[in-house]
Amino acid sequence: MELLTVLSFLSVAAILTIMPGPDNMFTLAQSMAKGKKAGIYTTLGLCTGLIVHIGAATAGIAAVVYHSAIAFNAVKYAGAAYLLYLAYKSFMDKSSGINLGSADSLDYKSLYQKGIIMNLLNPKVSLFFLALFPQFINYEAGYVSLQMVLLGIVFIIQTILIFGLISVFAGKVGEFLRKNPMISKKMNYLQGSIFTLIGLKIAFTEK
Repeated sequence: MELLTVLSFLSVAAILTIMPGPDNMFTLAQSMAKGKKAGIYTTLGLCTGLIVHIGAATAGIAAVVYHSAIAFNAVKYAGAAYLLYLAYKSFMDKSSGINLGSADSLDYKSLYQKGIIMNLLNPKVSLFFLALFPQFINYEAGYVSLQMVLLGIVFIIQTILIFGLISVFAGKVGEFLRKNPMISKKMNYLQGSIFTLIGLKIAFTEK
């Protein structure tokens, strides 16, 4: 695979990663509500989910899901339901925020798992790779599956970097907002509202 092709793919991937979508909005919400480390662990979970989607796209499974309305809608609505469930938990949480000074105050394993589930329950991700990868594959060179895997690795690396920056920025914003007692008490509502918007976006998005 030529270096120019990889750089072209990286440029497109970075632009698409920065654009508002369920994954980066989810990371943003977690970072603002719980700090940058929460966003980073969520990012690691999301990127673990990306490995599954990339594998599915490479194996052609995503195409099967795309052509099966029942399978596509089942995954889509499961993802939307999960986000709305997280929104409900945020709205019901009466605490006024997390003590960011204590490393033990965050359940990193839970955040990582939420990232995985959030990503896996978004069928659009596999379809995204299925549509994007062929544009950068050199079919004459052969080893198409290997080329897709390499592009997938590039995509995951740039996602970790960009989402990491989002986590740091959103964490700083959230920390600043928590210094205001009135705003601090509303952080869970803000997080719940973002989860609700993401869930509804997934539920009403067509193929």
